[in-house]
Amino acid sequence: MVSAPETHTGKAQAATGLTMFAAVMMLITGFLNLLRGISAILRNAVYLKTPDYVFKFSLAGWGWVHLFLGIAAIMVGVGLFRVSLWARILGVVIASLLLIANFLSVPYFPLWSIVLMALCSFVIWGLCVVRREETPSGQGGQW
Repeated sequence: MVSAPETHTGKAQAATGLTMFAAVMMLITGFLNLLRGISAILRNAVYLKTPDYVFKFSLAGWGWVHLFLGIAAIMVGVGLFRVSLWARILGVVIASLLLIANFLSVPYFPLWSIVLMALCSFVIWGLCVVRREETPSGQGGQW
């Protein structure tokens, strides 16, 4: 028979595990977007050209968007290892922005965009699935 403290510890471990999963996925997504941004800025010949796309930017413009979002994702991903509330909130915001940016750039590099959209969705899921009562208690402002 499982006692209440062991169950609470199990829930706290699950919450920490999901946050660590989201942190690792955020770092991966950040590095992939960083590389995508650099490649679009330096050598945009690897991307498709879509003449009649509604959300048309220059490829270098998309490169800068992905570069800055990638840097932000890496910084928040590192912050997620502390399991703090601010990092979880920023993680959802940055992952949402990355998801939107990758959706809008699907015509330029379809497969890469879809893979990154899936990774961003996993990050958002990992950060939002844990309820407050399932997280470690007695840690002040942390979850």
